[in-house]
Amino acid sequence: MDASGKASAPLDIELLYGQHHGWLKNWLRGRTGNCADAADLAQDTFMRMLTARQLPALREPRHYLVTIARGLLIDKARRRALEHAYLEVLAARPEPVDVSPETYHLIIESLMAIDAMLHGLGARTRHIFLLVQLEGLSYVEVARQTGLSVTTVKNHLGKALLQCILLMDE
Repeated sequence: MDASGKASAPLDIELLYGQHHGWLKNWLRGRTGNCADAADLAQDTFMRMLTARQLPALREPRHYLVTIARGLLIDKARRRALEHAYLEVLAARPEPVDVSPETYHLIIESLMAIDAMLHGLGARTRHIFLLVQLEGLSYVEVARQTGLSVTTVKNHLGKALLQCILLMDE
């Protein structure tokens, strides 16, 4: 709390917002080519800061803002790629599929959570998980293909499956 009885963190964010929002929005517009997306991402950047548990001392606030904004840009690109892939799969189906906006949103959110979980796995663990789950390979086949022992394959798959269980609990 400061001398006026107000929390100091929101004042810091308010100051940062006032000093850097326009700059950040312009920086984002240069990357997105779109004023509306830039405005949304700038707002989301400051919301991330506002909801952070603890703000670090910022010597270079613009560097910190760009770091957050880049992460949001990456998330947005992943989401668009996922939506595009999902729509391609729907279009390739022989019979038309009618999905309500609510269902579509839930499906995309679920796919985003799965994508984040997969990206959170180590490269080897993710590769093993995908070989078993998507390619249908046995542990022995995966071990042979990757040059690992069956025990190592089982350990990696166990880690991946644990993350799947934790994701389902969310």
